Amino acid sequence: MKLSPLLKKLTDIAASAGDVVLRSYQTTYEVEFKGPNDPVTSADKAANSLICAALSSEFPNWPIVAEESDPETFRDFRSADSIFFVDPIDGTQEFLDRTGEFVVMIGLVKGERAVAGVIHAPTTGLFWAGEVGQNAFQFTRTDTPKPIVPSQTNQLTQCHILVSRARRSAHLLRQLEAIRAGTVRTLGSAGLKGAMVAEGKADAYVAPGRAGKRWDACALDALVTSAGGCVSDTDGRPIDYRGPSLVNDRGLVASNGALHQVLLGKLALNSEVNMSERTGRTPNPKSD
Repeated sequence: MKLSPLLKKLTDIAASAGDVVLRSYQTTYEVEFKGPNDPVTSADKAANSLICAALSSEFPNWPIVAEESDPETFRDFRSADSIFFVDPIDGTQEFLDRTGEFVVMIGLVKGERAVAGVIHAPTTGLFWAGEVGQNAFQFTRTDTPKPIVPSQTNQLTQCHILVSRARRSAHLLRQLEAIRAGTVRTLGSAGLKGAMVAEGKADAYVAPGRAGKRWDACALDALVTSAGGCVSDTDGRPIDYRGPSLVNDRGLVASNGALHQVLLGKLALNSEVNMSERTGRTPNPKSD
């Protein structure tokens, strides 16, 4: 099957950025810190510049909300119909730790929803691309894109859940205990975890609490949705790409769809139980 013209353009841009990232990964790069535990490398910056320049050339006047760009360059993005969200290296810490678990992500929002996304893993050469209402695909530069679909698992005791390797908080561990999944695995990069859900190699990706920013969500949102899965915050709401904050402060759940509501129910009930323990109030049994 062939990619749509939009996905082909985004894939070509992601591939060029991936080449830049991989060259740095295999040779040398500089590291700075934007804040505590928030590294940025010269590879992040170079890929960010390449992607933004290419998108601006192909799609003039569409704002680009990119992690390493000056926020002034996308100050008025909320009023635009079409918005790109870019993470030049999703998993910078994994890049630094040399695990290979990092990706380039380009996502597109039209109206209120993420509608197209490309995720590229430079170390493996794999691409995942999806356009809502079309299909989702996995491929390499030399392969014909093959359609992917999520798993059909609908029992928590049989499901395989992915969680962040870098953000294993006490809150996350409590939530995982409440879910009682069949297996839980840590993996770097939100985008890579989303790709595993989209192609059925995992049943869900769960990130309660703060789950990065909108550029960590957009491409995986479009990919999982176009494959037939479901993405929301932990309250079950669609990700608000036009909201006042760029922070995913209500968490993120990406699933095969069949497990989505039961996962949300477990997360909500456990949150109520934790709140009741702190306040002495009885949780609402209807939340189960």
